[in-house]
Amino acid sequence: MLADSSSPLHLTKVAFGAASVDHLAERLRIRSEEGAVFLTTRYLPKRHVEVAGQGSLYWILKHQLVARSPILAFGEAEGGRIAIHIDPLLVMVQARPKRAHQGWRYLEGCDAPLDLAGDASGIAEMPSALAGKLAELALI
Repeated sequence: MLADSSSPLHLTKVAFGAASVDHLAERLRIRSEEGAVFLTTRYLPKRHVEVAGQGSLYWILKHQLVARSPILAFGEAEGGRIAIHIDPLLVMVQARPKRAHQGWRYLEGCDAPLDLAGDASGIAEMPSALAGKLAELALI
């Protein structure tokens, strides 16, 4: 069944090797200075049309969805692989438990956590390391 067109489709992925949100943000910043930021995968997602340009890649860190990067496009990469081009900007989201998995998985828009930006709680303004620790403790 296809998702409602008003609700974008997203992908989730483990932020492999990232120790914190700050570490992930730094890795993306460095990669953006070197050129386009993209991840590679073996297969083009079957529902890529629903994701490209309106969906995001939600990052899993320490079994929590913690941030997202808007997905810009899908393209070709070396070795016949597929490139998932993302915006290097990390948008913090309300942390939500999510089991780790290999590769990527779909996340329906209606199930995606809300962005912290504009939240009256002030969580978006606190240092990401502190917000990450509070999320680990299930306090936010």
